[in-house]
Amino acid sequence: MTRILTVISGKGGVGKTTTVSNLGAALLQKGKNVIILDANVTTPNLSLHLGIPFYPTTIHDVLRKDRDVNEAIYHHPSGLRIVPASLSIDAMKDVNVKKLERVLWNLLGQADIIIVDAAAGLGKEAQAAIDVADELIIVTNPELPAVTDALKTIRLAEDYGTKVMGAIVNRFRGKSYELPLDEIEDMLEVPILTIIPEDLSIPKSISLKVPVVNYRPGCRSSLRFKRLAGKIAGERRRRARIKKPWFKRFFKWS
Repeated sequence: MTRILTVISGKGGVGKTTTVSNLGAALLQKGKNVIILDANVTTPNLSLHLGIPFYPTTIHDVLRKDRDVNEAIYHHPSGLRIVPASLSIDAMKDVNVKKLERVLWNLLGQADIIIVDAAAGLGKEAQAAIDVADELIIVTNPELPAVTDALKTIRLAEDYGTKVMGAIVNRFRGKSYELPLDEIEDMLEVPILTIIPEDLSIPKSISLKVPVVNYRPGCRSSLRFKRLAGKIAGERRRRARIKKPWFKRFFKWS
């Protein structure tokens, strides 16, 4: 059964699209069949992150002209399958975001997980992406404006009856001027799924049009994305086996 996971933020610029591309790539590494879809029809960035800015058929064509969504699936060198959005302003005309549900229905059964990159904010695009989701992940930064907007998004999701899996705190530096993690969790009233540290590997990976989990698999941010992917994929973390000192083992058998 296909699981539809929408990644959203109340505020732009917090790292939502970076999360989508890396979470998708990390889930792929976990053996999951993944499609990522750009549902941000006004200010899309997913295709820029992955180096496919000009693709013949996009989500705009599917929403505007009733084109088959399968015509808009692009195979990225990383192995990800992507439904990109058009960067053209003209493509925004007559786009009906209410058709997003039908688009997702046509993709059911073609992937284990479909990750929807939603528009930031609380507009019609964001509402449509919330409405179609089985579960929602909120991306925020450890600052009051971002967390406040994230809370508004959570309240909107509650109105739609969409389950909020939790929040990702992105670009965390551990500085005194940042909101403490326990305060963020108390404000949002949802669990913090992971904390992505500020990491120069991420902008470098974006410049190379490659997810950071592929560009630098062992860096701090990559490890956090992969751990989150493991949670979503249902992996159980093994407890490290602590060996007893040799003399205790000796006396046990003596």
